[in-house]
Amino acid sequence: MQYTATYRSPLGGITLSSDGEHLCGLWFDGGKYFAATLAAEHRPRELPVFEETRQWLDQYFQGGVPGFTPPLAPSGSPFRLAVWDILLQIPRGQTATYGELAAALARAQGRERMSAQAVGGAVGHNPISLIIPCHRVVGRDGSLTGYAGGIAKKAALLALEGVEMGGLFLPKRGTAL
Repeated sequence: MQYTATYRSPLGGITLSSDGEHLCGLWFDGGKYFAATLAAEHRPRELPVFEETRQWLDQYFQGGVPGFTPPLAPSGSPFRLAVWDILLQIPRGQTATYGELAAALARAQGRERMSAQAVGGAVGHNPISLIIPCHRVVGRDGSLTGYAGGIAKKAALLALEGVEMGGLFLPKRGTAL
């Protein structure tokens, strides 16, 4: 059985999911892959993992660096899990490109190279947004691409983290931030 709870963030509603012990999903309501890994059979329930996640989110949205991570259990292929592990290594206030992630994954797997597009697909399907920081990934040209929660939210999250926004821009319009 999976369980759900909600959180009201400064950027809108967030839905959380759990297997009862671990955080399995964290999505901005209405996002592109909203609840993609949530089982059809689920029900609202308050759990310790949801309280811990809310504490993490409170600290994060207040500009702090949470000193803990709720227990996570994202569901995905071994490839996606490997990409999400690399996302966890991107420090707050910094960004990485899809190409940099692909190179890091190739090194970790002892391969010569890895497709940045394949990595981008895994990044986009991250089921635990914010805590697994897919919003910190940008295009090699500085474009803010690929955030299932929406580009405006991605820009707001990066600004909250103190990322230097001068070299970043919105993709289709090419508008500098």
